[in-house]
Amino acid sequence: MSKRAVRILLIVVVILGGLFVAADRLAVNFAEGEAADKLRTNEGLSETPDVSIKGFPFLTQVAGGELDEVEVGIKDYDARSGSDSIRIADLTARMKGVKFSGDYSSATAATATGTAHVSYDELLKAGKSEPVGLPLGATGKVVGLSDGGNGKVKVEVEVSKGGTKLPKPVHVLSSVRVEGDSIVVHADEIPKKLEVLGVSIPLPEGMVRDVTDFKQKVDDLPAGIKLEKVEAAPDGVDMSVTGSDVSLTG
Repeated sequence: MSKRAVRILLIVVVILGGLFVAADRLAVNFAEGEAADKLRTNEGLSETPDVSIKGFPFLTQVAGGELDEVEVGIKDYDARSGSDSIRIADLTARMKGVKFSGDYSSATAATATGTAHVSYDELLKAGKSEPVGLPLGATGKVVGLSDGGNGKVKVEVEVSKGGTKLPKPVHVLSSVRVEGDSIVVHADEIPKKLEVLGVSIPLPEGMVRDVTDFKQKVDDLPAGIKLEKVEAAPDGVDMSVTGSDVSLTG
């Protein structure tokens, strides 16, 4: 084969390769858009999520009936929390081994891992309730949550007696953990007594924990993923989520 023929052949190969890559990228962009629209509809999202299909080439993955990895990002998601709801922010799930049905109407991931975030204002919804009775006619209720440093949450408790609020709220440092489908806030230590208007009020641990400790149920995460771990952060709680046999679009 002459040098000129070799050059022509190489040019043809490069052109065909470029066309295949272009077609592959067009196909993956279309598939990402379709999956995002379906996920938005199925989960009742207010905004279309980000869907990114990893791996190349996409078309050969489709031919094999399984995608290597799909990443889903949802900016804001309102999950059920009992009869109420809680706003989950920046939910990102990485799904691997995604198999889809023959008519592409549904897809299921073998495994999924991800992260999400709940602000302290959202978490406070669970702790905000009617004042709880304390000894000697005093009452207490949680009025604020913030970063306590070293992985702790600072719980701010407002104490009142005879309709008069304590000049300064009481603060306790609390740990957070996952318990089933709930975020649990648990005070590390309870003060033994409290001075209110010159009166020393004993604080039985059980009564005080009725004020300081609470659970935030999160039982409606999208696609069947579940809570795995929670950690206190400067502006809220960071969550790790996980799942297996997770539905993506079905």
